Amino acid sequence: MSTLQNGSTAPVINEDAENSEKRGLPPKVRLDVPRLHSLPSEQQDLYLFTFTVELESYASSLEYEAICAQQTDLTKAALQVINLSSPISSKAVRNNLGRCYAAILGKGNRKTLFDSVNQLVAVANAGKGENELHNKHAAVHCLGELYKAAGDSAINLSNLVCSSLLRLLKLAQNHAGLRAAIFRALGKVVGMIKGSIEDSLARDVWKAGRAAASGDKAALVQARACQCLQNLISYTNYFETTGEFENLKAAIWKACETSTPATRHAAASCLASALVKSYSEDAPSKSSPKVKKPKKITRNQAIMEEADEEITREGSPSMKKTSLKLELSLSDIFRQLSSQYHRSSTSNRLRAGIAHCYIKVLGGLKSSIIETDYGRIVNHLMTELLSNASVTHDRYRLLLTRRYVQKILADCIGSKILGETGRLNAARNLINDVLKNYPQVLKEAPEPSKHALVGVLDALASLIKSLGAAFISLGDSCREALVQVLQHPNYTVQIHASNCLRAFVMACPQQLLSCASICMNSVTRELNVLTTGRQSPRRCVGYANGLAAVLSISPSQPLYSSLEISSRVLSTAIDLLKSSSKANLRVAGTQVQVAWILIGGLMALGPNFVKIHLSHFLLLWRNALPKPLTRENTTQRQSSEITYLTQVRECTLGSVLSFLEFNGRLITTDVAKRIATMLQNTVEYLENLPRKKLIDDASQKLFSSLQMQDLVLMVRRRVLQCYSRLISFSPQASGEILTQSNLLTLAVTLLADPESYAPGTLGSSIANAAGTFESIWEIADNSGFGITGLVRGPLIKSLPGEHSVSQHVGRRRHSDDFSDIDEALIGPICGAQEHDSVCLYTNSEDQAESLPDPPATEVVNSAIVLFATAFPLHSSRVQEGVLEQLATFLTSTSLQRDPGRKAAVAVNTAMALLSALKVAVGETIAERGDLKHPTVEKSIEEILKGLVIDQDRSIRSVAYEAMGRLCNSSGNTFTANEVNTLIDIIVSNRDPNARAGCAMALGSIHAQVGGMAAGFHLKKIHGVLMSLCSDPNPTVHFCAIEALSQVADSAGLTFSGYVSSTLGLLAQIWTCDSHNEESALIASSNPEINCPTATVVAHSIDSLVNVLGPDLQDMSKARELMLILMKQFVKDDLAVVRAECLRAWEHMYLYDSGHVDLTTYVWSLQEHLESASNIVRKVAVDGLYNLMQRDAEHTLAIANEGLEDQLWLALNDSLEEEVIRNLVQSWLGQSSLTEAEKWVSRCQHVLTMAAKSQPEPAQATEPKSAAPDLQDEEVAGFASVDGKDQNGAPVLETTQELLRWQTRAFALQCLSDLAAMIGKDMESDTDSAAGHALQNKLAEVIRLAFLASTASVVELQVGGLQLIDQVLKIFGTMPDPDFSESLLLEQYQAQVSSALTPAFGADSSPDLASAAVDVCATFIATGLVTDVDRMGRILKLLVTALESFTDDAQDSAIGELRGLSPNAQTMVRMAVLSAWAELQVASTEQEYLVRVMQPHVAKLAPLWLSSLQEFARLRFEPDISSSMGPVRPDEGLDVIYAALNRQTLLKFYQDSWLKLVDAIASLIDQDSDFVFDALDGKSSAPKTEGAVATKHDIDYRDEPAAFFFVLFGIVVEALTTRPGSGSEVQTLEVLSALKRILQPSVSGNAVFQDAVFAETMELFDRLALTEGLDVQLVIVDIARNLCLTHPSARGEGNNGEHLSDDIEQLFELTRIIVLVLAGVLPNLAERNPSVRPQLPDEAVSVIQTSLEALVDASEIFPSVIKTDLHASILHILATILSTGACQANVVPQAFPVFKRFLQTIANASTSGASSDLVRGCLYRFLSILSHAQRRESETSLSCAKNTLLACTILLTNASRSLAPNDVLITRVLDEMLGCLQDLGLAKVVASCLRSLLMVSPKNVTDESIARYLLPHLLRFTADTELPDPENARSLTAHALTSFVTTTSDDASSAAMCIIIPMLLTRASAEGKAVYLETSKRLLELAGGNLTPTFRGVVAKMSAGQRTFMETVIREGGVAGRSTGGNRDSTGETEPSIALKLNFGGRWSGKR
Repeated sequence: MSTLQNGSTAPVINEDAENSEKRGLPPKVRLDVPRLHSLPSEQQDLYLFTFTVELESYASSLEYEAICAQQTDLTKAALQVINLSSPISSKAVRNNLGRCYAAILGKGNRKTLFDSVNQLVAVANAGKGENELHNKHAAVHCLGELYKAAGDSAINLSNLVCSSLLRLLKLAQNHAGLRAAIFRALGKVVGMIKGSIEDSLARDVWKAGRAAASGDKAALVQARACQCLQNLISYTNYFETTGEFENLKAAIWKACETSTPATRHAAASCLASALVKSYSEDAPSKSSPKVKKPKKITRNQAIMEEADEEITREGSPSMKKTSLKLELSLSDIFRQLSSQYHRSSTSNRLRAGIAHCYIKVLGGLKSSIIETDYGRIVNHLMTELLSNASVTHDRYRLLLTRRYVQKILADCIGSKILGETGRLNAARNLINDVLKNYPQVLKEAPEPSKHALVGVLDALASLIKSLGAAFISLGDSCREALVQVLQHPNYTVQIHASNCLRAFVMACPQQLLSCASICMNSVTRELNVLTTGRQSPRRCVGYANGLAAVLSISPSQPLYSSLEISSRVLSTAIDLLKSSSKANLRVAGTQVQVAWILIGGLMALGPNFVKIHLSHFLLLWRNALPKPLTRENTTQRQSSEITYLTQVRECTLGSVLSFLEFNGRLITTDVAKRIATMLQNTVEYLENLPRKKLIDDASQKLFSSLQMQDLVLMVRRRVLQCYSRLISFSPQASGEILTQSNLLTLAVTLLADPESYAPGTLGSSIANAAGTFESIWEIADNSGFGITGLVRGPLIKSLPGEHSVSQHVGRRRHSDDFSDIDEALIGPICGAQEHDSVCLYTNSEDQAESLPDPPATEVVNSAIVLFATAFPLHSSRVQEGVLEQLATFLTSTSLQRDPGRKAAVAVNTAMALLSALKVAVGETIAERGDLKHPTVEKSIEEILKGLVIDQDRSIRSVAYEAMGRLCNSSGNTFTANEVNTLIDIIVSNRDPNARAGCAMALGSIHAQVGGMAAGFHLKKIHGVLMSLCSDPNPTVHFCAIEALSQVADSAGLTFSGYVSSTLGLLAQIWTCDSHNEESALIASSNPEINCPTATVVAHSIDSLVNVLGPDLQDMSKARELMLILMKQFVKDDLAVVRAECLRAWEHMYLYDSGHVDLTTYVWSLQEHLESASNIVRKVAVDGLYNLMQRDAEHTLAIANEGLEDQLWLALNDSLEEEVIRNLVQSWLGQSSLTEAEKWVSRCQHVLTMAAKSQPEPAQATEPKSAAPDLQDEEVAGFASVDGKDQNGAPVLETTQELLRWQTRAFALQCLSDLAAMIGKDMESDTDSAAGHALQNKLAEVIRLAFLASTASVVELQVGGLQLIDQVLKIFGTMPDPDFSESLLLEQYQAQVSSALTPAFGADSSPDLASAAVDVCATFIATGLVTDVDRMGRILKLLVTALESFTDDAQDSAIGELRGLSPNAQTMVRMAVLSAWAELQVASTEQEYLVRVMQPHVAKLAPLWLSSLQEFARLRFEPDISSSMGPVRPDEGLDVIYAALNRQTLLKFYQDSWLKLVDAIASLIDQDSDFVFDALDGKSSAPKTEGAVATKHDIDYRDEPAAFFFVLFGIVVEALTTRPGSGSEVQTLEVLSALKRILQPSVSGNAVFQDAVFAETMELFDRLALTEGLDVQLVIVDIARNLCLTHPSARGEGNNGEHLSDDIEQLFELTRIIVLVLAGVLPNLAERNPSVRPQLPDEAVSVIQTSLEALVDASEIFPSVIKTDLHASILHILATILSTGACQANVVPQAFPVFKRFLQTIANASTSGASSDLVRGCLYRFLSILSHAQRRESETSLSCAKNTLLACTILLTNASRSLAPNDVLITRVLDEMLGCLQDLGLAKVVASCLRSLLMVSPKNVTDESIARYLLPHLLRFTADTELPDPENARSLTAHALTSFVTTTSDDASSAAMCIIIPMLLTRASAEGKAVYLETSKRLLELAGGNLTPTFRGVVAKMSAGQRTFMETVIREGGVAGRSTGGNRDSTGETEPSIALKLNFGGRWSGKR
């Protein structure tokens, strides 16, 4: 086969298609029959398959003209394959041929259509031999595909086709696959020709379809027959009568009885189509009265059967002609379904089918109908379905029905049909029309039944969860309704109401306080009237559960929780426990129950709350769970007493369980032992209960609904739950806990004792006894003979604390909309919320979906979990005994007579061992223990070996998972023996179940042990599994292939040698009809539907792709075969196969993108993004995520149009899908700066797009046109979220339904992220293209932010305000490009002001108010309005907020927002103070802000400081409650529970403290008096929230500022902890604040205390070594300031006692500065010289600052040490000078510092020391110069120049430190004079020499230098023979003439006598070229004060000399005028190098 570049296989290259007309079909698509038959039989199938693949690919690749030309040849080729006698055409071949026909006749012309149909019909009609059925099968399939593609052109032949197919049905009685294909083909024919089919023929098909649907044994045939019937209903009008409908119903009910879910789905779809088609809004007036007969549903079975007879008579043949057309109202439709649902003969499978049918009907009707009739739908489901007597009398059926109703209302209607507005209207309907009717208020509105209430509460809870914060508009009415329902006398209603209340408060936390207060007050009220005999006991419990549920979410909503209520609840509970001892039993029982429920709810507040009262709780628990009395004493008690005592224990243990769940870190060894003792007491109490007392006496009962046995079960459940959690949380004490109690024996007895189980219903017991028991999973009695609820068929629940769920569980499931309904049928147990009320407050949000099992089942579950936790921790002897007991139970003879219990014990045992092994191999958080004793391993293996070959698939699946973990735990030897044992069983045992179990066990062993350890057995395992894959039994080959994929997954690269053989086998399996559902045999077909082999084959291909990885690029054969199979999978009907295929494509593209056609792959992902299957959608999203992470824009470019919208809609459908969010954020990160405008438009589109595509409103306006209508639409869209119109009435879909608010909030977040990225980019690049793009879209951004901030959902409002805040910060100071005199944002002031309005309304929230305060501050700080009087409302809001929080009032308000909790008040208060602090900091730069701040600063400073003090207290003080001492009654709640709120409050302070410190620091900078008063604590600062008592204040009065240590501690701690990433900016800000705090006026000498100073230096050390240059710069500044303000610097002398300490501190500070320098300077600390070319600008700044700091610091040291420090500084300077990287930037900046330093040294009193320093430095400079003159690097020349300059600086500034006759001076001067003849240095050195000569006034050394230089310079200038490469003579001549001006009068005459002749000598030697310059020099000498001297010298000259001089001056003057007369003669020749020496204006000599 040829392979295209993009990786897709094609049979031919392009020329074949182009030249096909001339040459006929290419060779590769001509079937070579002789060659086919010459191949071995096993290869013939594969050859035929690849041929059909190429034929289909070729036909699909042809264009219209080419395909028309080759139609005949192509159809012949296809027909040739159909007619082959051997090999048999498999399903894969048939599918390819069908697609081939569709391509040939669908794409091309239809000339050959009739011929093709006739040919295929001929094959179908020919012969009657069995061996020809496969040809007929292929022909039938191709007929169906042909009609589907082009049947509208062959309507004339449809009668022939249909009649032929119907005739063929008789021949196909023994071929299930052919029968299914016939019905599928008939369905496709009907689907294409529709109403053109003849009446009689349609009825024949109808009849055959009904017969097959109701009577065929093959599930596939039934499903296909139902699909055929559905097409007849949908596309024809022949079957719309009541009679036909009744016949159809009868067939569908039978079809729904099948065990195959797929068939039930097809049957449900079929009936739903008929019902939807019959729907009519005005049906009641038209429909036949006979149709309405089924409406009468009574409990009497006889009447039901009579109604059944009437329905049957109605559809009899005699009445067909007169039957009316079927027209049904919605109520009639539902009644048709509910009447069958309630029949006593209806099975649970049929009920599941009816539930599917409900969903299909609702999905088929228009959403507007559902929304309008929602109330009617709910009423039907609640009253006619859920409350019917036939449902309510059977507990299992009731729970199953409740689950179905919940699925219909929540998942079908709530999630898929209703939009956000629809959901709000639905919730309003449930509240107003159902919940508020309890208790009954109006006579015409009857009170809903308890079952209806439960169903409505569950539906409302799911609506609330999906709506989230948008539900707030219904908050008050919902709260009122729920609180009313809480008092319902029925316990189940109370629990569901509590659960709904919890969901409500979770979504609308603003209601938390009011709900908790109302429940608390109601509990108190009802407790007071307990003795009146009303329903108070039940009401008390209801309110208590509601209150506990509300309290449990307080930790997740700290802004809205209240300590006061929690404290009240606790005191109430304790009072109840105390008073219960004095009340009668009934009252006491209620009091105790209420008390422990409340305490259980409080446990959710966590350790910070509980630890304060832990000792009290332990005492209460000990009193409630005492050591039991003797059995005799118990026997003498009355039943009511025993009931009371048992109930007390159950309630108490509920609170203990809650404690263990939430307070793990409080469980010390001591606490664990004490709780274990109480649990052991309870176990003994249960053992002592007399058996006869367990049968209740009605008169003695405390509870009418609970039996004594129920209470005992509930207590046992709690004990086991508490034990297992206690052992998990306290491994240290686990040994002692286990030794003091016989837990293992108890657990084993409960889970496996044949006699120990609660009996189920009478029906299941009779079936069990009669031997008609089929499967444990089919028993529907909610007991299941004591089976565990941890296993449901193939699904295994994870253990508490398990790390990961088994990865192979999900593959067998069909993930579609009905999986929940189908799963409900698997298993005899149905969970419910009321089974365990403690779950109300112990379940987290992710556990909320898993409902607790009944108490009897939970006992078994808990026993298994306890067994798993405790078994591995025991000694091997105990383990052996327990395993022996288990084995005895399993083989007990009593189980042979009780098959139900036998199956349950097997499941329980398998699950217990699996759980224990999970713990032993470390898959849970529990302690691992040890199971490695050989005897223990052998015992476990013996038990599992029997379970692995069990007949029950579920038991096998648990057992082989356990077997794999056992081998993982036990080691290599055991594993080798186990593998051999399993292989022996496979060889010897012919039972398919045994072989399947062993195959899966081999796969599990390899997966668990891992590729390395299991590598020894890989060959053996692979061989066995390969042979089992070919087994014709569906169970065996399915398990073998799945095991093979597990082996490949776990083996990794070691499997690569087996890839080719495995791949070949998988291809053979794919082409083999025995391995798919279209098999001829029913025995093969039916299991294949439930466990499709295609799913595991597809997964295996993915595993092989992962095994090969990048090696795929080299393995062309394997890759091509994989690609062929993957292209087949992607067209498969099964969603799971397509999902596995997409995963394989994803991995293939990852490893070998060159052979994958990216465009096709992206299109495929895009198509599957809209799949109906969740699993396919998820895989498609994963694939797109990986592609878009690589290159989002390229992916979008090649995708079909609309991918963006698809992604947003996918997110809208599944909000919890994090991958889509990550995908969008990754995409945003890639293109935010390049496509800013697109992103703004994109977010705008998402915020305004419709949730569902509706064809009616075609897009009238483009979003770009700023038409006012669009804005109105947007406003309406944002406003419509609350689902009300202006009058508050419910709104139906009058406006277009927007996306859900969560999706829009995410789009707003993306816009905010975009603004943040662009803002960051604009900081670094002022001319940012992205910034300009955002500026262009500013109007849209502000409008979107405004719309969001005025929406009705708080999250959107906060997002809108944050976006406005960002825009103000980014563009606030930017001028308007059109009007430069005004700011850009001035035009948007009104929008900003309006956006703030809702934030201060009564229905606002604290986070919204905080965000609004931030916006106010930013608005004022940006300077949009600089006139204080015009700031208006925004400034007023800040001022009133400040005043509100300055007062001592408890209930501080902001705007109209009142009633905030203490935490919320703190949050808003900190936001206000932070906002003012920002303004204070900004006022240092903005003048107008001083006027804003001035009136308030005196009030703010103490507030800021007190807030910082509170922050310090929260941050540093240990928990007040950590001592666990008793609570003092006089302490306030804030003090008692400080730790509880600590983390919450810290977050608010953490966000704001730095701004407060900055504000204080800015005031310190301004030297404001009142800030120092505030710092000293002189002003009366108002108390902060949660004010600190005086005992927390530390007296700092001896220090300069009382608040110094508060500020200092906060800042240093912040620098130490470094919270989170990206904190460098914060570090810089904090350090800057510290710099200002450490001013002497604030810190005094506090920082120089030893401990403080040491810690500070350690911190600086770390920061200097780890932080960036900007941070180091601040550290150097701080160190310098500390040096200068050190006490020793301010002291008179340094001869004190503490001299050494002071010096030590100064040394530390200096060391910090040097440390920074060493880090920046390349060669200061490194041994190897750096080769860095140049240092960055920041480094230059750091070096300069550090040098200055060192020079300043050196002055502080005493003279003894000063010399050494000076030497160090000189060494640093010399190092800088010698470093190449420093020459360009650093050295010039260092010279001024060097000059200042030299002057300091020269002025020092110790002349000897300074002389040594200067000589040493000069010597070092000479060394550097000589090295630089070698010119070995690029920087050598610069280095030499800089060294010459450095020598000059040294000699001019420190010459007094050198002796005049010092030989070193002579050496330096000689070096400099020598450089006059050096190219590159001459000019520089000439300028340096001039500087040396020009020193004035001169000391002795300076004169000595001048005397030495003069003769050498005169000689160099006069002697023109000497080389002068840079014309330095001009400079030396200028230097000499300038020198004359610095000498005294006597000396100047002598000098002039030498210099003038020298000038003339040079002029005569060099000629006229130097006349101009010489004349200037002469005129300089002649001018000024020297004129008389000049005249005297000239007078002494000879006449010739004077004449020559006149010539030179004259001609020089002429030359000067001609070259540029207007130039200044003195400035013209000023050498440019002199400017370089003009450092700080100190170098210019006198002229």
